[in-house]
Amino acid sequence: MFKTSPNLNALLALLLLVPAPSIGITTELYIFPGIIGHLIAFLSKIWLLVVPIIWLLFIDKENLKVQYPKGRDLLAGIGLGLLMLSIMLIIYWLLGPQWIDIRYVRDRATQIGLNSFTIYLLGGAYWIFINSLLEEFVWRWFVYRKCEILVTPRLAVIICAVFFTIHHTVGLLAYFDWRTTILCSLGVFFAGAIWSWCYLKYRSIWTGYISHVFADIAIFIIGWQLIFA
Repeated sequence: MFKTSPNLNALLALLLLVPAPSIGITTELYIFPGIIGHLIAFLSKIWLLVVPIIWLLFIDKENLKVQYPKGRDLLAGIGLGLLMLSIMLIIYWLLGPQWIDIRYVRDRATQIGLNSFTIYLLGGAYWIFINSLLEEFVWRWFVYRKCEILVTPRLAVIICAVFFTIHHTVGLLAYFDWRTTILCSLGVFFAGAIWSWCYLKYRSIWTGYISHVFADIAIFIIGWQLIFA
């Protein structure tokens, strides 16, 4: 069935994968904050990694290959990353003090254990270097390619960015008001669209990954200011 119906194949893959991070974040932040929520969120991340690999090997019947970054990937990634980092920090310094309730953010961070210096650093290292790679593998290499089967490449860039934004918006709502959530969600959407476009142009996740690292560094600098400063 999957060989004769690539559209159904792609649609089913998206249905199995796209809701998973929103389920994990919703459980962790709203329904069961604590050990149970952390566990479900962790399992959702495992699901995000396992589904594309299983799909590649057993449904698409392809081999899992490692594509090493080229010089153009590094240059484009660093350039985009520095631009994203600068824009994010500038917007935070301009609007953050007026828009963000720091006490509320700190209370929410305490509920999930992010108020610990050690946990924050370890979590930041994981999020910046590992989670960003996982997200590029999942959302650009897998989800974007499945969207591209169903629609035109340009529309796939937009749809993939929307899918990428949904679970981030769910998480943002736990910490910020509607203004900050909308602004940050738009930022996530445009970043996701740029990274999907990079995959469309270069057929490599490395440009997106490198710039994603810089964007996450900006996020954790801002988070540090909110929680510990």
